[in-house]
Amino acid sequence: MPSPADPLLAEWATPFGLPPFRSIAPEHFRPAFERALDAHRGELEAIATAPLPPSFADTIDALELSGEALRRVASTFFNLAGTDTTPELQAIEREIAPVLARHHNAIYQDARLFARIQALVDSRAALDLSAEQARVLERYHTAFWRNGAGLDEASRARLGAIAERLATLGTSFAQNLLADEQAFTLVLDGEADLAGLPAFVRAAAASAASARGLEGRHVITLARSSIEPFLTFSSRRDLRQTAFEAWIARGENGGAFDNRAIIQETVALRAERARLLGYPSFAHYRLADSMAKTPEAALDLLQSVWAPARARAMADAAELQAIAQEEGLNAPIRAWDWRYLAEQRRAARFAIPPGEVEPYLPLDSMIEAAFHVAGRLFGLAFEERPDLELYHPDVRAWAVSDQSGRHVGLFLGDYFARESKRSGAWMSAYRGQQKLRGDIRPIITNVMNFSKPAPGAPALLGFDDARTLFHEFGHALHGLLSDVTYPYLAGTSVDRDFVELPSQLFEHWLEQPEVLKRFARHHATGEPIPDDLIERLKAARNADQGFATIEYTACALVDLELHLLSEPEALDITAFEAAALDRLGMPDAIVMRHRPPHFAHLFSGGGYASGYYSYMWAEVLDADGFAAFEAAGDPFDPALAGRLLKHVYAAGNLEDPAVAYRAFRGRDPSPGALLAKRGLLQPA
Repeated sequence: MPSPADPLLAEWATPFGLPPFRSIAPEHFRPAFERALDAHRGELEAIATAPLPPSFADTIDALELSGEALRRVASTFFNLAGTDTTPELQAIEREIAPVLARHHNAIYQDARLFARIQALVDSRAALDLSAEQARVLERYHTAFWRNGAGLDEASRARLGAIAERLATLGTSFAQNLLADEQAFTLVLDGEADLAGLPAFVRAAAASAASARGLEGRHVITLARSSIEPFLTFSSRRDLRQTAFEAWIARGENGGAFDNRAIIQETVALRAERARLLGYPSFAHYRLADSMAKTPEAALDLLQSVWAPARARAMADAAELQAIAQEEGLNAPIRAWDWRYLAEQRRAARFAIPPGEVEPYLPLDSMIEAAFHVAGRLFGLAFEERPDLELYHPDVRAWAVSDQSGRHVGLFLGDYFARESKRSGAWMSAYRGQQKLRGDIRPIITNVMNFSKPAPGAPALLGFDDARTLFHEFGHALHGLLSDVTYPYLAGTSVDRDFVELPSQLFEHWLEQPEVLKRFARHHATGEPIPDDLIERLKAARNADQGFATIEYTACALVDLELHLLSEPEALDITAFEAAALDRLGMPDAIVMRHRPPHFAHLFSGGGYASGYYSYMWAEVLDADGFAAFEAAGDPFDPALAGRLLKHVYAAGNLEDPAVAYRAFRGRDPSPGALLAKRGLLQPA
């Protein structure tokens, strides 16, 4: 049994089974990983050498029940490494990433385990399996096959070496990006540097300065919640240029933290992996096990949107150039001008002056709004638990229950940016749902990077920030509401181009008038957001949709083109990016939302490699799916909400996603709903 000095491996006598955060120190992780890995190897050896013929229970059930200690250690470690890292944790991450990759490959390339799974597949007609058992068997067989279990020994060994190296590269990419983000601050010195910034941006910049020991000053960081408002409102073009150029140069500054060599090696190794597995490119390999099935299907969708989006963006560019000339700028507008000029146009055209919306969107109210929607749709209730010991003072926790009072799960919210947290917004889990080991309820976390307010002041969100909160909470619900037996199928363990459906669909409820009128209230007066402001926000929804669509779609197209390369060993990523954007006809004043050297979706672990298109693929589903609620005349229609819960939010990977969507919607999705949502339909 572990000693009391091993808090990661001891029994956790904590509320809800939370990790004992206050007892865990960095030095506990490496020994805990080693002991947990040894335990898992022993469990796997027992499965591989179990008597023949194999049974479902002694193979699939046993695989699903194995590795519990490793899961606990790894989920705790990687969640902390992403949200509250230290040099000690970063060093451990660099060491353990290839070790875990080696362990993963040893499992999925074990010929003995694969032989047992293949035997079950061959005899499945006689096994009397439930639908869920049949699905988990199929997914295990696919996973082993796609990891090379059917290849010769030399090919399996090379795949293992590739996986280890990719794990090291992904860790280095992420740590380099964080280092570049930490290295830059733009200190605003005096009223002239603050020109154009509304009160909420100034307050956030003052808080960022205070956190860095610069009391009385203002600081802009490279966190998106800091720099995007600055680029939107600052009338100082020179400062916008300085900030923007630092932002887009992350990972491309030369020296120890430059990511370009990492990208070249990563893309080459992925292409080699695909060739070993019999695919012409990594994109073909990756999409074979997705809703899209082929790169061509994903490209068709993206290209169908590109042309109308580009036409809109070029027309917008001409309008913004005219605004710039009115302000005395006779030079062509640049990328650091676009957000500022678009905001000037939006404020004038839709009468939404800077700072009018934010006072109505306090963070606490938006959290409550998301909870309210979850309650109306799915019968959930949220009780805040300030008594729980968490990993950082900013983190909050809520116990989630259903209409019968049954405990559904624990939800953690970590909302504010800090130097120890990687950028972006995401959902993760400390523990997933399952029934195989008992009724195990999930512990789900949402992580954001909103600007932290000064002590005693409310955190005020822009509308895009509020949408991000709803988006990530949609992912959280996908984890919390999971209702399956097998952990391999639970929660967000679905195709990459389906996983964004629950999150993007949930965004729609933020814009519902009854939600806004109830929860969008002025932080000082309590007055609800005015009806005319709601109407102006609706009218302005697609005001800059050409820009938004172009900056996203360019990323998705470059991602696919990059991973369609069959032999990219001599890749110069800077030249490749420039050539790809030139072929697309990228507007001069728009830059990719994520340039390759800081494109963490692709290169920090690679979960979205060849899959960044999935946001738009899922948007076809979410636009069409919410249209069903609109057609019903009730955004909380009980029958639709019930089918949505059963076939999407609670179902995990119980069935093929196309089948799941049809079960919810009653038919296949209509792509036209996407163009209508984005306001890109061409006139008849």
